Amino acid sequence: MAPGGLSACPTVCTPCAAAVAWPAPDWPAPWFAPFAADGQAVRQACEAGAGLPEALNDRLAGEGGGVPMPRFVPQSDLPPGAAYESHIFDTGCVPTREGLHDFFNGLCWMRFPLSKRRLNQLQASAIATAGVGQVRGPLRDALTLFDENAALLQAPPELWDALVARDWTQLFVTLRPLWAQARLVLPGHALLEKLVAPYKSITAHVLCRPVPLALGDDLAAWDAWLVEQLQADALARKPFTPLPVLGVPGWWPANEDPAFYRDAAVFRAPRPAPSP
Repeated sequence: MAPGGLSACPTVCTPCAAAVAWPAPDWPAPWFAPFAADGQAVRQACEAGAGLPEALNDRLAGEGGGVPMPRFVPQSDLPPGAAYESHIFDTGCVPTREGLHDFFNGLCWMRFPLSKRRLNQLQASAIATAGVGQVRGPLRDALTLFDENAALLQAPPELWDALVARDWTQLFVTLRPLWAQARLVLPGHALLEKLVAPYKSITAHVLCRPVPLALGDDLAAWDAWLVEQLQADALARKPFTPLPVLGVPGWWPANEDPAFYRDAAVFRAPRPAPSP
């Protein structure tokens, strides 16, 4: 297929007996819910001796569907000196290391294939224009930040107002009942990796684009909607706001106590506005 088409490319995968040494995700945890079925199947295949690329490809083959998907290949398939994102765009193959980081990257490709493809297209275009360079620049910085640490929030406007204002008491205590109407999904694969061993200060970068309530919990619809939000000019302005994810009601037992949110090292006040 033409560059960016993400068709399958040939690969030979080797067994990975070491995969059983990966820390096991707590699949019932709410942050893993969108990825749990795929994640458990891929991990079981690795524990049975498959390499991670092979296990990911086999899971994709079993799911079917009409969305173009990449082919996962061993990291050694990335030619020396080749840019990772450019290689994916040119070949449709995702070089994949054995371990949790690329495991979650593969799961994010499964759940958000259109958006991951769009991120790759934007990265490859920026590299083609300016080269890899010593500094990524605003757009590639934002693309990497999204890919690694993004969160998507579907919530009533009152929650959004409190989040953007970083009014943590309003967001998590006063408006707590409204979280029953909210959904938070984490397409950032490094963020998911951190949550295998959760700690209080883990903070997501929430894209400042409310997921329409009308989309419900249909993540394929979220993915199609998200592609339209991933525009280069807007992303270069880094349209994100921080959210300590273990503050989300129902996500961590300790946050039942309002004192949980008084930790100013985690739930930080907004930065002062710059002087005129």
